[in-house]
Amino acid sequence: MTTKLKIAGAWSGVLEAQLDDWTVPFLKQQIANRLDCSTDSISLITAGKVLRDDSGTQKLIELGLKNNSKILVTRVSPDQGKELVAEEEKSTRLQRLKIRGLAAATSLAKRHADGSLPVEDFNLELENQSGEKVKLGTEDDQRALMMGLMFHGKAKRLVKSKKYEDALEVLTMGEEAFSLCDSSVVQLIDNVPILQIDMVWCYFMLKDISKLSVAGKRLEEARKGIERSHGKESTRLRLLHGNAHPELALHLRLELLEGIVAYHSGDLEKAKRSLNSARSRYLELQVPDEELSMLMGMGYGERAAKRALRMNRQSVERAVDFLVEERAKKQQKYEDDIRRRNEIMEQKRFGVTPLKKAVDLEKLKELVSIGFEKELAAESLRRNENEMQKALDDLTNPDTNSDIQLFIESRKKKRARRASDAAVERLVTLGFPREAVVAAVDDHGTEERALNHLLEQNVPKESAPPTGPVAENVGSSSGSGGASSSDGATGTVPNNGNIPIFDQEMERDVEMEHEITGDLQSEDVFSDYDMELTRESEAIEEYLALVMV
Repeated sequence: MTTKLKIAGAWSGVLEAQLDDWTVPFLKQQIANRLDCSTDSISLITAGKVLRDDSGTQKLIELGLKNNSKILVTRVSPDQGKELVAEEEKSTRLQRLKIRGLAAATSLAKRHADGSLPVEDFNLELENQSGEKVKLGTEDDQRALMMGLMFHGKAKRLVKSKKYEDALEVLTMGEEAFSLCDSSVVQLIDNVPILQIDMVWCYFMLKDISKLSVAGKRLEEARKGIERSHGKESTRLRLLHGNAHPELALHLRLELLEGIVAYHSGDLEKAKRSLNSARSRYLELQVPDEELSMLMGMGYGERAAKRALRMNRQSVERAVDFLVEERAKKQQKYEDDIRRRNEIMEQKRFGVTPLKKAVDLEKLKELVSIGFEKELAAESLRRNENEMQKALDDLTNPDTNSDIQLFIESRKKKRARRASDAAVERLVTLGFPREAVVAAVDDHGTEERALNHLLEQNVPKESAPPTGPVAENVGSSSGSGGASSSDGATGTVPNNGNIPIFDQEMERDVEMEHEITGDLQSEDVFSDYDMELTRESEAIEEYLALVMV
């Protein structure tokens, strides 16, 4: 069916089109032919949006065009056309971050802050700069802090990729998340002032002079926040890190940005002071080749050696101590992650409380230490919402104790039966007769032994495996074995109907959750202070030359 499209702009007229047959590239070619130009030199706009189809296969009718639709044709250079596409892609990317990123961060923070049983095989936990777990403020504060940290981690990755506009959007989301946290809690941490500095750095890299006034305010707040959290002259950091000075590079960037803002605001004296101070810090952070060679000769990588020397004022001895300590911390963290993954698997085996909380392992240890059997104590805590006294009352009451034991035995049998049924289904799909498989599993206990028996006995396979339903994810782990991965499975233990694991229908954006947590888990306690400083050095010299004129 032929319909009419009303064209205006670089070419005006009525175009007869087959909406259910024409694509965007074909439509552009028809208009380009009339203009005697290439298709990448025109842009089509309808209903306030650029008309485009990345795949080139969608029909115009699928894109919402109908009879008498109006299309504006604009002429652009090929480069402008590419910029237009890039702008559109950036807008789509930012929308993805705003909508999906916010939803994923909110979901993650809620699950990991309120004591719920983790869906993943890792925990998001707040740590201080010594790597110790901390609880700051209320559950809402914890959630807000986690969301802020997730967005800040994502933004830092974008800054490293030089995607400064995208980074600013995500930093703004992080700032909004931190603002939901009680101010008394925020004052204890340096993440917010560092985020402020990162925002002003993005303004600078984008050459956005229009943000000068807000940049000055952000830097004032950042300086106050760093002093509150680090202490005057970084005394708190000294207590945490001994003789190490990780903050030097951060202060260099802060002073550089203060100097740039002062220069553009007309305060040349302040600009000169700030820039000279930044330059002094830069010179102090230059790594001598001899010291670097010594550390690399000991087997340390160049980046790690540079970082250690910079944070220890070029002292080889202190740098070695720093590297040894960091290696020990990484090993300890690796072991802690393995332990926590095992704990999460155990908690999933115990199930969740009526309010969907995990069994409290500290309270479980306490009950086990006074002589109660572990599974019995865990089930009592689960039933009683982790209330210690009620759990203890049930364990010491003969009737309820007996009831719990019977429940545990029943649960074990159901799990064993489900595991056996799943093994049977998997072996049947390999083509073995069901009767032979059932007998083999009953006689040999495990799927592997049953399979070996069937192969040894040369049990003839059926011509075609049955197409019935196969049990999935029964008894399998929900993670890949790494602390930063989760395959989206619903649990390590099948739900037998009596003991809740967690919401089986929970909607999750696993891809975005991985993206956000991956940015966090790739960092360590010194990541915010570890900067290459090449661009900072260039900016210092550039602006010093301007203020000296």
